[in-house]
Amino acid sequence: MTPANSVPFLGSEHAPVAKEKAKFHVIPVPMELSVSYGSGAAKGPAAILEASDQLEAFEAGGFPCEGGIFTRAAVRPSATKAKDPEAWLRAIEKAVGEALDCGAHPVMLGGEHTVTLGALLAYKVRGEKIGIVHFDAHADLRDVYEGSPLSHACVLRRCHELGFPVAQFATRAYCEEEAAYRAANPKTLFAADGETLALKGPPSPILPKGFPKKVYVTFDVDGLDPSVMPATGTPVPGGLMWYSALFMLREIAATHDIVGCDVVELAPIKGLHHADFTAAKLTQRLMGLMR
Repeated sequence: MTPANSVPFLGSEHAPVAKEKAKFHVIPVPMELSVSYGSGAAKGPAAILEASDQLEAFEAGGFPCEGGIFTRAAVRPSATKAKDPEAWLRAIEKAVGEALDCGAHPVMLGGEHTVTLGALLAYKVRGEKIGIVHFDAHADLRDVYEGSPLSHACVLRRCHELGFPVAQFATRAYCEEEAAYRAANPKTLFAADGETLALKGPPSPILPKGFPKKVYVTFDVDGLDPSVMPATGTPVPGGLMWYSALFMLREIAATHDIVGCDVVELAPIKGLHHADFTAAKLTQRLMGLMR
């Protein structure tokens, strides 16, 4: 059953089930150590869980969360390690690893984008051959940012260094160092930037030939346009609109198996319920695309 100190995802529609029987493990991770503009990402997981109570079980012509949901208590290290990013990553790796060992799909709710590295470490330890599909306004490919190699601005570089191919979509704010890193890794790091998507539409096929059949989707909510998602620490104009994002996700799921996902960087704004609900609905849609 869902731990007593956790609001279950979509608990208004689905009774929570034991972790051993659940198709989905929802994993809240309120990590916020390296955000570099607006703050509030630590409150994102709780806001998504609360907003999920307003979702309908029947969505997009079906029941995307059937199969059972287990919602963990918020994952965090001990109080003495609360400012240690490596301790956070170890705690995340353990929680995601438990989901994988149960045969469930991990669905992580961030928190800052660094949480994705913890999830990918769990896949790496188990020898999983997967690709990373990354939606974001930012490339997150810096080697070090503000003195830390574990900054949210470095997370996709760290994941790529683990040996996972990466496909990036909607990026539109990145530095020369990140462009150079892309150019140096053309066979395993692909990108369709925000301007390209706006002017030419998604590539066809969306994922390049030879990309792993199993994929993990990491969706930073600032990949959406600020008109759709204003509640994030680093909004950038020119992002994806709602149905464009859903179209791309559906096309990816039609040819590849989404084995896990995260939705990160929601920074709730008091009284602005639609942003929290949008993040919860995106999470539900991602769950519905998992086989």
